[in-house]
Amino acid sequence: MHSLVNEFAQTIAENYVRLAQISNADATAPRAAGKWSPKEIIGHLIDSAANNHQRFVRAQLYDDYDSLGYEQERWVAVQVYQDAAWQELLMLWKVYNEHLVRIIALIPDDQLARTFRIAGGEPVTLDYWVEDYLRHMQKHLEQILG
Repeated sequence: MHSLVNEFAQTIAENYVRLAQISNADATAPRAAGKWSPKEIIGHLIDSAANNHQRFVRAQLYDDYDSLGYEQERWVAVQVYQDAAWQELLMLWKVYNEHLVRIIALIPDDQLARTFRIAGGEPVTLDYWVEDYLRHMQKHLEQILG
């Protein structure tokens, strides 16, 4: 888990610097018709951080934990990330994920094998979900930065 924690922290630090170079106007432009803009992608990653924050903590506390799912498209639409200031979205994304890195680093090894469900789905281990969250973030960052 130590190498994953380091990769997570490095992903945040390196990409924050690159994202901060994007102008507010460019961050507002959708990547293609019907696709999210960089603001909406970062907004989605903030939503994902908020949902996974709950999962990473509650999966350690409760047996047979079943996390709620969330409607990603609707969350982005309701929060109108397009109207938010790009630099403020970036700061929130950065700080929230740095907090998650801290939480992940504190997960005891014996807790990583604990399983939980998301919206009644198949059980997954906490270890699996932490890595999946990082890969999900990296995929979306690649969509913005190319």
